[in-house]
Amino acid sequence: MREHFTAFTIELTSVKKEKEGFIMSEPKVAQKAPYAVTVEKGKEYHYCTCGLSKNQPFCDGSHKGTDFKPLAFTADETKEVHLCGCKHTSNPPFCDGTHRKL
Repeated sequence: MREHFTAFTIELTSVKKEKEGFIMSEPKVAQKAPYAVTVEKGKEYHYCTCGLSKNQPFCDGSHKGTDFKPLAFTADETKEVHLCGCKHTSNPPFCDGTHRKL
C-alpha cells in the first residue's frame, strides 16, 4: 500500500534542531514593539539579535549553537533609546518601525 502526503510547512520561528545546535534562518520576534531603555554614556551594551534571550533586548547567551551573535554598541550619551524588539530592523539595534509590517 502506498501512502501519499500533501506537502506542508510548519513554522517554528524558523528554528530547526540539528545534532550540534540550531539553524535559524531568521531571528525570533521577541515582541512587536520597541524596548524603551536608558543607556549610559560610554557603557558598552550587547543587543540580542537572535530573539531568544530571556533578558531582552540584551543578550544572555541563548544564541549559542546558532549563527547569531550579539551586537555590541557603546552609548554616545546618557539617554532613553528605543531598541528593536522584532529583530527585523534595518538600523540595528534601534527600532525603525518594521514591527508594524510583521
